[in-house]
Amino acid sequence: MSLIDIFLATLDVTLPVFAMVFIGIGLKRLGWIDQSFVNTASRLVFRATLPTLIFLSIIGADLGTTFNPWLLGFFALATLASFLACWGWAILRVGRPRRGVYVQGAFRGNCGIVGLALAAGMYGDAGVSTGGLLLGVVILTYNVFSVIVLAAYQPTDGATKGPDWAGIFRHILKNPLILSVVAALPVALLDLDLPGWLDTSGHYFAALTLPLALICIGATLSTRALSQSYRTALSASIAKMVVLPLAATTAAWLAGFEGRELGVLFLFFASPTAAAAFVMAKAMNSDETLTANIIALTTLMASITVTAGVFILRVAGLI
Repeated sequence: MSLIDIFLATLDVTLPVFAMVFIGIGLKRLGWIDQSFVNTASRLVFRATLPTLIFLSIIGADLGTTFNPWLLGFFALATLASFLACWGWAILRVGRPRRGVYVQGAFRGNCGIVGLALAAGMYGDAGVSTGGLLLGVVILTYNVFSVIVLAAYQPTDGATKGPDWAGIFRHILKNPLILSVVAALPVALLDLDLPGWLDTSGHYFAALTLPLALICIGATLSTRALSQSYRTALSASIAKMVVLPLAATTAAWLAGFEGRELGVLFLFFASPTAAAAFVMAKAMNSDETLTANIIALTTLMASITVTAGVFILRVAGLI
């Protein structure tokens, strides 16, 4: 296969995902969808369609080839290392009030939507099932690490309370994505079959997930505030989209991962900053404007950096 063929095959994976994001931007600008639609659709995806997609992908996968404890462990360790590296850099280069937001924006990827969509485009159901298993680690590590670093630099005026650790733990345990993984594992291990009508209806419902979620991401992007804290946002975005994916994917290759597992790891590491980072920053009285800037920049950069990364890995014969 020539380099042109490899490049065109790479575009077949990445362009559909980012095209949907830009369609979301266009629909919002045209006034065809509004913030009320985005809020409702985002809740539907998070609470129902995405858990359904993950559940069906896992029960339809061959866990003998998909489930790999070492893969889950490596992702958790790589996430911890990325988190600590970003925090160390922030201590040296970022002003104290913005450090927590910088660290969260630089390590917390949108694996649940963008990463999963890219995995589905590259590997089909096998990519979604592998990504679905990784999401359990993603949800736990991202939420806990984000709370830790934001709490460390949280404003300390009299009206500000410390983080509600018990409440955060309850939210993690009740997270629909984690519950879908927990529910799917025994069904898959026991090799149970769903009734035909239920399986078909579930796939119809799950098919709403990725296009609807990607359109919502596009509709929430705003470039108006990028002039504020631009250098800090750009620094965090470069760390998120270039430095960390390169370092983590290289470490994964050196650890022996290849093929689909290495590809899904790269796609998760290279995902742009998650929209949930904005919600977390706002809830903990941190700089939500800087967070929004990082989310916008990384999402716009992703169409180039992810495509380039997949192309390089394919040319090298690693995925």
